[in-house]
Amino acid sequence: MAAPMSNVDEIRNRVILGEFGVRNVHTTDYPGNYPGYDDTWNFQKFKKNFRIDIVQMDENTMEFDMVGIDAAIANAFRRILLAEVPTMAVEKVFIYNNTSIIQDEILAHRLGLIPIKADPRLFEYRNAGDDEGTEIDTIQLQLKVKCTRNPRAPKDSSDPRELYLNHMVYSRDMKWVPIGNQADVFADASIGPVHGDILLAQLRPGQELDIVMHCVKGIGRDHAKFSPVATASYRLLPEITLLQPVEGEKAERLKRCFSPGVIELENRDGKQVAKVANSRRDTCSREVLRYDDLKNLVKLGRVRDHFIFSVESTGILPPDMLVSEAINVLLAKCQRFINELDSTDMD
Repeated sequence: MAAPMSNVDEIRNRVILGEFGVRNVHTTDYPGNYPGYDDTWNFQKFKKNFRIDIVQMDENTMEFDMVGIDAAIANAFRRILLAEVPTMAVEKVFIYNNTSIIQDEILAHRLGLIPIKADPRLFEYRNAGDDEGTEIDTIQLQLKVKCTRNPRAPKDSSDPRELYLNHMVYSRDMKWVPIGNQADVFADASIGPVHGDILLAQLRPGQELDIVMHCVKGIGRDHAKFSPVATASYRLLPEITLLQPVEGEKAERLKRCFSPGVIELENRDGKQVAKVANSRRDTCSREVLRYDDLKNLVKLGRVRDHFIFSVESTGILPPDMLVSEAINVLLAKCQRFINELDSTDMD
């Protein structure tokens, strides 16, 4: 049976959180599904409704709103951020000497997961089967550390930090060794680990590490070490509607059902009355639906085409640059698809 016209807009535009389930989870606004609605795709209409609003951004994190798109496109954008924006990471580890207690394989794995501060756009992908590498596709790093006793250590000390020198090996000990003309090309770039305080190994006197690493360009789809983000996620914008005035003790209880800042109380004629202050902060826990006297006073929903994105960079590239690169990857995919269609039509 067709839905009443009064409910059509809600079915099309809102996801409703109920006590025993979630309604309107599927996209239904495709052409011909609702009489009286023109749902044919129109570029000018999309251009008018689509927007990106940056809410917060710092050196490594970014939160922005992407409004006016379908969930499939939002999810494609998220997956591209995770798996298809290229970075530089350690791929080959040449261990010339490792007398620490860490096995070669474990140490190589730890080195591979260290984020490397280098702009991947300035490098090419290494050709398959090329083990040497060149200045255009490889970054070479060296880790050479030897632990010795500290001759100036107090005689009664038992602290390793006083007894030994170089007994803690950190990522800052990985030094860049330029290949070819890299010293001139990247003279202003500080190539090396993003974070210098990542502990790699602990040594004791007589133990040493002598390692050379080759960093290459890759994408997270091939290995997680190439992923440029620590996390990239989205959620729909919450929408909270009070169906009736809520006063007094009920208002206090209603406020406690939501995350801090979602519901506020205001004084009206000497009474504490609840109001929705900022539904964006809600985590959609549906705690209010546990109370029989409150669940019919509130309507919980989410805006179907309003996505709140959170992007946290590993530090290799700023988050705004990662978003731009993800958009470029998506554009290239679309163009490749169009080219394939054109070539099929010609055949």
